[in-house]
Amino acid sequence: MSDETTSTGLAQRSLDDDVAIVTGASSGIGEATAEALAAAGATVVLAARRLDELETLADRIESDGGDALVVQTDVTEEDDIDELVETTTDEFGRIDILVNNAGVMLLEPLERAERSNLRQMVEVNLLGLMNLTHAVLPTMQEQGTGHVVNVSSVAGRRARANVSGYNATKFGVNAFTEAVRQEVTTENIRTTIIEPGAVETELPTHITDEQVLEQLAEMEMPTLAPDDIARSIVYATTQPEHVNVAELMVMPTGQE
Repeated sequence: MSDETTSTGLAQRSLDDDVAIVTGASSGIGEATAEALAAAGATVVLAARRLDELETLADRIESDGGDALVVQTDVTEEDDIDELVETTTDEFGRIDILVNNAGVMLLEPLERAERSNLRQMVEVNLLGLMNLTHAVLPTMQEQGTGHVVNVSSVAGRRARANVSGYNATKFGVNAFTEAVRQEVTTENIRTTIIEPGAVETELPTHITDEQVLEQLAEMEMPTLAPDDIARSIVYATTQPEHVNVAELMVMPTGQE
């Protein structure tokens, strides 16, 4: 957790002794982030619902010389959240980084929206993130250090037709994160909002509205790879402790 000097002469924070929880780690940005943090030296706790994918990822990380622990977790279940935090602290005694990445994107015009879809996005994208941050915060406060990284979206900045429910959750993530930053920044706890643009992930496969799917299929838009967002998260978490990268919007060149 000490600062070190790179070959360019710039100081950065080492992750060698850090323990990082990554939610939504079974695919996409979460998977790439877990691998990137492990490669940077952190011990990673892999949290998601799909156990087989998590175990495959853990094997890959460990075969590359990293350390990983699998904790099957549904962030909409408070018991799962508590078990995730307790298992991590029992095993490692600390939590240095929390990456709240789990999310769903159920795009549809409000007039055709299923209330269950609206509820699911709120419970996963926003409430799950809030509850897990709430559960982890006492450990970080006791340590006197920690970093909460919340994966939001450009949809947390720009409202669009057919995106109202998803917009609402991501605007909420941004507001929540900034408020928490103001609450804990004097306790040496950092927060970062990551706002990806278009990224090649599973999220579009969640969409069931045929009209929205047709519109997306007709769009020609450049996309980022999950690794691009993972590098941004490593960048934020490896800054010297006196530097808080509060917000990063990362978009593919060419996306309007």
